[in-house]
Amino acid sequence: MHRWTDPSQTPESLRSSVATFGNFDGVHLGHRAVLARLLAEASERGLPSVAVTFDPHPATIFHPETLELIAPGRLRDELLETTGIDGLLVLDFTQEFAQQTAEEFIVHTFVETLGVKAIVVGEDARGFGRGYTGDVSTLTALGEEHGFDVVVLDDLGNGERWSSSAVRRHLAAGEMAGASAILGRPHRMTGTVVHGAHRGRELGYPTANLATDSLGLIPADGVYAGWLTRVAKPTDDPERTLPAAISVGTNPTFDGTLRTVEAYVLDRTDLDLYDEEVTVEFVEHIRPTLRFDSVEELLEAMAGDIEKCRQVLASIVPS
Repeated sequence: MHRWTDPSQTPESLRSSVATFGNFDGVHLGHRAVLARLLAEASERGLPSVAVTFDPHPATIFHPETLELIAPGRLRDELLETTGIDGLLVLDFTQEFAQQTAEEFIVHTFVETLGVKAIVVGEDARGFGRGYTGDVSTLTALGEEHGFDVVVLDDLGNGERWSSSAVRRHLAAGEMAGASAILGRPHRMTGTVVHGAHRGRELGYPTANLATDSLGLIPADGVYAGWLTRVAKPTDDPERTLPAAISVGTNPTFDGTLRTVEAYVLDRTDLDLYDEEVTVEFVEHIRPTLRFDSVEELLEAMAGDIEKCRQVLASIVPS
């Protein structure tokens, strides 16, 4: 996948394309359905497939306090690459950019820059252009005027509508099954392992603490069964993806105040993961964060947590 940010640097090999656009936060099953149709349309026409997205997310410009992203920036782009699209144009979203009318955005980005022959969208495509006025009918009219087709997919979902908002609600409630059902995979975070208070090591359960600038939405506080992946390891290395118990919270037993994400690789005390980039995937919520009256009670709970994690992960193949 070719990724670029400057429309004037669009490769000639990606012009006369089939395209789509959106925020793609989480790259959930709804997004993937649109992208699968994009690939099919491009293949039928013998043209390259291009997705257009924005950085930062438009909502973070206008309402920065209201939105936590499921998979921001690089995480989103890596997930988009797995779909098999040929190109990803990441546009710099600014206040000035937002002043374009819907027509100006479509004509400049898709007609002039990409030379599109078709644009693929979901039926809920709306809110693009100044004043959030652009929708499917706008696209259809512009397609007739400028000579491109508009392919619209029906609203998608299996009982619950597939949307980034729904994923955020599930994650905020610790509902990993609900989030995974929409994402089509376990929710994940990626970051560098940093030094923490080393309490886990002192207790016999050394943990990999993710840096505070890690990418990915932090789910509800609690203990989760999941996977820890060492990003730099080859995909066929048995030491790459390992079963883990993941803790999210402030460590109330020790009067902690900083909210952290830390993962204990099951039955491993020999790993030195400091400064490594890792991905943690949240498979199942085991229990909420609790304050214990003694270290002994905490250790007893941790032993139970680890056994539950082992049982949950025993029959699951990591994604």
